[in-house]
Amino acid sequence: MQKFMIVGGNRLKGIIRTSGSKNATLPLLAACILNAGKSVIHEAPRLKDVAVMQDLLMYLGAKVNCDRNTIEVDTSSIQSVEISEDLMRRMRASNLVLGALLGRFGRVRTSYPGGCQIGSRPMNLHLKGLKELGAKIQEKFGYITAEAERLRGADIHLDLPSVGATENILMAAVRAEGVTTIRNAAKEPEIVDLQNFLNKMGARIVGAGTDTIKIEGVTQGDLKPVAHTVIPDRIEAGTHLVAAAITEGDVTVTNVIPEHLEPLLAKLREANVSFTVGEDQIKVQGNGKIKAVDIKTMSYPGFPTDMQPQMMALLSLADGTSIITETIFENRFKHVGEMRRMGADIKVEGQSAIVKGVEKLSGAYIEASDLRAGAALVLAALAAEDGTVIENVAHIDRGYERLELKYNALGARIIRVHN
Repeated sequence: MQKFMIVGGNRLKGIIRTSGSKNATLPLLAACILNAGKSVIHEAPRLKDVAVMQDLLMYLGAKVNCDRNTIEVDTSSIQSVEISEDLMRRMRASNLVLGALLGRFGRVRTSYPGGCQIGSRPMNLHLKGLKELGAKIQEKFGYITAEAERLRGADIHLDLPSVGATENILMAAVRAEGVTTIRNAAKEPEIVDLQNFLNKMGARIVGAGTDTIKIEGVTQGDLKPVAHTVIPDRIEAGTHLVAAAITEGDVTVTNVIPEHLEPLLAKLREANVSFTVGEDQIKVQGNGKIKAVDIKTMSYPGFPTDMQPQMMALLSLADGTSIITETIFENRFKHVGEMRRMGADIKVEGQSAIVKGVEKLSGAYIEASDLRAGAALVLAALAAEDGTVIENVAHIDRGYERLELKYNALGARIIRVHN
C-alpha cells in the first residue's frame, strides 16, 4: 500500500496543466467496440481506471497500444462478449461496455461492477433502457446477461439523469433500427464528447448536453474508426483551483474549458476567491480569508458531487459556517472523520455537513477512503501545519495523473512512499 507524506504550509505558485478527462476517456474506449477497426484517442490520462478499461478491451480480444497519452484500439479481432468478474469488480465504469457489446454483437454477459464505495449506483436504469431497445435481460447468480436479435429504437424516459445509463443506452441505440429518444438524459460535458466521437464514427446523434438526446440508428457498415482528442478533466481542473485557493497561492490552470467549471467558479467567487478566466486557462490568486458558503450537489449543470469533498477542505478554513448538502451519493462524507483528525470542525446530520471554519488545520495520520475524498485530504494537508501522512493513495491514482509531481512543481512538498 502506497502513501503520501506531505509537509504543508507552502503557497503553490506556477502553471499546472490539466490532463484529459477520465470520465470522458472511459466511455470513448468502450465506444470503440462499436466499429471494427483501429481508433485513436489522444490526451487520454495515464490512470489506473484507464488501464483497467484497456485490460478489459484486451480481454475481449481487442489490440490496445498505449504511447504516453495516446491510445490506439483495434477492435476488429473482438470475439468474446463475456467479461471476467475480476475486471468488472476493479472499476465501476467497466459497465460501460454493456451497450457497445450489445449494439455490435447482440449479446453480453457480465457480473455487477465494482468501484468506490460512495453510495448506491444501481444498474436498473441501464437495464431498463436496454430492455426498451428490445434486449432480453437475465439477472442470475450476480451476473447480467443481455441478448437481442435486433435492437429497435424506442422512446426512453430515465427516472434519474444517470450519466452511465445515458451513455450505455446511447451506445446501444447507435445500432438500433429506427430512432431512439432518451428523455431526462444526463447533460454532462463527457456525454457531449461521447456524442462527438460517435458522430465522427458515423453515428447520427443530436441533443447531447440537453435533457433530450435523439439517435438515428445506423448499420455496422456505416461505422468507421476515427481519431479523437479527449476534453480536459473538469474535476481535476477544479481540484487544482481549490488547491491554489486553500494555499493562498498564485496558480494558472491551463487546458481547461471554463464553461464546464462554471458551477464551481460561482461558488469560489462567492467564497471570496480571486481568479481570472481566460479562453482555456484560469488563474487563481489567493487573497486572504475564505468566506463561508452553502453548497448543494446536483446533476450537471449543478454543483458536481465530485468536487464536494475538495470544497469541504477549503471551507473548513473559511470565516463562518457553511452547510454542504449531498444529494447524489449517500456515503460521500467518509472524508469528514479524517478531516476532523486534522482539526476541522465538521458535523454530519443526515445528508448535510455543517462546516464551521477554523483558524488552522494540523497534520495527522489519515487514510483516503475513495478517489475524491483522497484528493480533498491532499488539499487539506497542503494547507495544514506540520506533516501529514495519507494512506491508501491508490484511490487518488484512479483519477489524478502524477498528482504529487504536478503539485511539487508548484512548490508543494509531497513524497510518495512505497511500502
